[in-house]
Amino acid sequence: MLQQLENSGGIAEIVDNLVANEDTGAAGYVASGKLTAGLHSRANLADTVHYLCILHGNHPGWIDHAANANTEMACDQWYAEAANGFAHERQFLARLASAVGPVPSTPGQAQCEATVASQRHALEMMAVSERRGCALGAAVALTLDWRTIRAMLDIAAERLEIPSPHSRLPDLQETATLIMSIGENEAVSRAIDFGARQLLTQHRGLWTLLAAREMARQPH
Repeated sequence: MLQQLENSGGIAEIVDNLVANEDTGAAGYVASGKLTAGLHSRANLADTVHYLCILHGNHPGWIDHAANANTEMACDQWYAEAANGFAHERQFLARLASAVGPVPSTPGQAQCEATVASQRHALEMMAVSERRGCALGAAVALTLDWRTIRAMLDIAAERLEIPSPHSRLPDLQETATLIMSIGENEAVSRAIDFGARQLLTQHRGLWTLLAAREMARQPH
């Protein structure tokens, strides 16, 4: 994504390569097609939508917390766009959750919800981290990885006959320019990389949990 833009490089390329290799699209469960085709795809989509709501559906969200805690003037506009854009994504998620039906009955429901709530708490703590660049790295990784997640949500919306709103998340060129500028400092660059990795780790954990839930719902 970012490395394909003119003049990108450095931390922008690092984050882009990280997302390309460890993003949602690289998750085995997502790549399996079980969310978009097959007898149980509707239940799997419902599960995904509801658990994404647990992780990212709160208002204010952790990007809002990061925006409020931001002390970098250069990041103000980007955070404002990201927070506004994700507010619209939360609304889209809420509409999908209402239309897709209840969470599929799955063994260990309470434990699963507690696990994802813990993931959300970890992201909220990162959003207010005093380590310069950490929250930005996580927020950037989310806006990049969300493009893959959004593709699945759009499929769900089409099946449910719900219009998919246009994404209002920050564009790639603006994002690349920002992190290249902020990441000129080596310590900040490392913090951006760390934050991005932590966000993707939480997403990988979510897809692993959803895959386990899908398996638990199958007859043995």
